Amino acid sequence: MSRKPFRLPFGKEPVSVPPAGPDRLQEENRQLKRAVEELSILNDLARSIGASVDSADIIHKIVDRSMRAVQAEQTVVTLVDREADLNAKTLVRVNTSSAEHPKFHLNDTLLGWMHLYKRPLLCANPAEDERFRGARWDDSLRSLLCVPLLVKGAMIGVISCYNKKGGDGGFTEEDQRLLAIIAGQSAQIIENARLYEEEKALASMKEQLRLAAQIQQDLLPKKAPEMAGYDVCATSIAALMVGGDYFDFIPQSGGRMAVCLGDVSGKGMPASLLMASLQATLRGQSALQSPVAEIITRSNTFLYHNTDPEKFATLFMGVLDPATGELSYCNAGHERPILVRVGGRVERLMEGGLALGVLESFPYTEGRATLDRGDFLVVYSDGIPEATDELGNFFGEQRLLDCLGKNAGMGASALMGAVIEAVRGHERGTARADDLTIVVVRRLAA
Repeated sequence: MSRKPFRLPFGKEPVSVPPAGPDRLQEENRQLKRAVEELSILNDLARSIGASVDSADIIHKIVDRSMRAVQAEQTVVTLVDREADLNAKTLVRVNTSSAEHPKFHLNDTLLGWMHLYKRPLLCANPAEDERFRGARWDDSLRSLLCVPLLVKGAMIGVISCYNKKGGDGGFTEEDQRLLAIIAGQSAQIIENARLYEEEKALASMKEQLRLAAQIQQDLLPKKAPEMAGYDVCATSIAALMVGGDYFDFIPQSGGRMAVCLGDVSGKGMPASLLMASLQATLRGQSALQSPVAEIITRSNTFLYHNTDPEKFATLFMGVLDPATGELSYCNAGHERPILVRVGGRVERLMEGGLALGVLESFPYTEGRATLDRGDFLVVYSDGIPEATDELGNFFGEQRLLDCLGKNAGMGASALMGAVIEAVRGHERGTARADDLTIVVVRRLAA
């Protein structure tokens, strides 16, 4: 076949165009076939994952299409924590491979390289690659192809293909280009699915917390008991949706009334569960009509054997005889209740022992006090004196005593409200770190 001259404009010398020979036509046909296959793979992948919101299903489909697209023996999609550093913990790993092939893993060296460069990696022989000197590879690993999954410049994961099928030949630049397109097409879809699942999980958790908070409120007394000659009130305000503070009024024989206020270690759901356990324990032990110190001793042993070692609870329990005003009590590591006498004199109820659940056995002691007419008793959790302002200053016991002295002539409910408002005024909108719980018992003057 003769070459036909081709004359360029502006008087330049003619050049010859090589003929379209059999080799060139064969290469063009191969490239065309490859392009059609790639378009088919990408179209199939887009249709299969475009409408899905299940991240596991999406990843399995990406693994399947990627492995077929580049003819890999094994493909792995690894999703990493978006906020982690080079030592990112893998959140999801999906493998699809034949049984005869060992399962390869994205090691820390390779993951670190991908974090650093955030670009495709084509490696014909990982064991001899100078970029990964010192890294340990499986002896059966012959070739490697990795591309990052990028969302707004941040790497959320990696698609890794191991060992090109069909002999010792490694992955090609065409394979790299196609896998990069798959990664670009898939990354945002994976991220959207993950965000959707996280949103669903968060909504479910909020609903569970709401139900837990409702159950917890249902466990607390709906209203204070009515006792002739006494004014009683109580409240508990959780720092989180559910709290670890507890108060209760438990009827006793002879018209007596047990007044309880506890604070379990921790916050949130674990604390609320321990609080419910403490309430059930005290009510069960109180049914035996034993002295207060014995009730506390048995409750301590029960909690010690049925809770984790780091869990404990402080508790004040007092049994009031309304006819005489006599109060027998035991303070297990709790804030010392305040007994305010007519005239302003203050007494602190300290008799008792350690917090519950710390030691298997402890010799708890019982104290006694008497509420005379006009006296009032304030039992509270440490969330009140430890409430802080924007500078981290505590509300403190002195402010509490000042508030009680200033409002000593009020009824129990008004006095309790004054304390809560004083604490809130001190916080000035600062996020509360602990629950606020208070019980006020006033013996009427007449």
